[in-house]
Amino acid sequence: MERVGQTLNRTGYHGSGNATDLTKQILADPRVAGFIQEHGLSQDEIKRSLPKFNQFLVECRKVKEGDASYIAKGYEPILTMNEGYADVTYKETRQLKEQQEQQAIAKRINLVSLPQSYRKITFADIALDDEARVDTFETLVDFVANYPSPDQKGLYIYGDMGVGKSFMLAAMAHELSETKKVATTIIHYPSFTIDVKNGIKDGSVKEQIDAVKQAEVLVLDDIGAEQFSSWIRDDVLQVILQHRMIEELPTFFTSNYSFADLEAKLSNGRQGDETWQAKRVMERIRFLAKEVHLKLSLIHI
Repeated sequence: MERVGQTLNRTGYHGSGNATDLTKQILADPRVAGFIQEHGLSQDEIKRSLPKFNQFLVECRKVKEGDASYIAKGYEPILTMNEGYADVTYKETRQLKEQQEQQAIAKRINLVSLPQSYRKITFADIALDDEARVDTFETLVDFVANYPSPDQKGLYIYGDMGVGKSFMLAAMAHELSETKKVATTIIHYPSFTIDVKNGIKDGSVKEQIDAVKQAEVLVLDDIGAEQFSSWIRDDVLQVILQHRMIEELPTFFTSNYSFADLEAKLSNGRQGDETWQAKRVMERIRFLAKEVHLKLSLIHI
């Protein structure tokens, strides 16, 4: 802490008269004067508080000038009362609070095998240039506004590449995190299936499946693009969907396939026709999500 005498030397003051002048300067500062008036300090309390008033003004100067010697980065000095006289404490700056909030928002968006930039996408970034996108956008806005609600269903958004399916759901995840403090897991499903297969070697299959099936809000991105496997369909996807159906956990999907096309793909197993197994999976997807066809936009995202 810089003492009053140090401040005198730094500013070129010498002698008792100059000490009085510095005291007048300190007490004339609007922040100090306002604090004295607010707390009704006596002359004795003011005298005892002078070193703290000086410390406060020195610290404020360092913050304003960006002085490298100021160690409380992200915090600003404030005057408080402490057992009958002034003291200096520090509170978070508005900038630090905003930075921490943005970090917390991003942390609640769990991305698996997807670009980290998805954490920054918001509803404001969505181009509402055609009716199909507007309808989907409004559905997602309503979902966030009404969350949590027992009647809510996710969306199964399908369409061509580049229409903004994943983009829109990433924006929904950001909005859920910012406004509802809700965590969303967005998984690139084809990559996840590879990770699960690799997990057979180290025994991590159950751990990976449990982490996905228990996600607060789940997005399975690009389902249908994975290399087909009856084991993945029946012992991985089916398990995830069954749990989420029973627990009524919000689940969203993106795909290039419609419901009908995805069912046809899931039916084509190595053992021939596996229609029944595919229907079991599709029943759970239909329970969890409403099918939405997002058509190609005029403006690409």
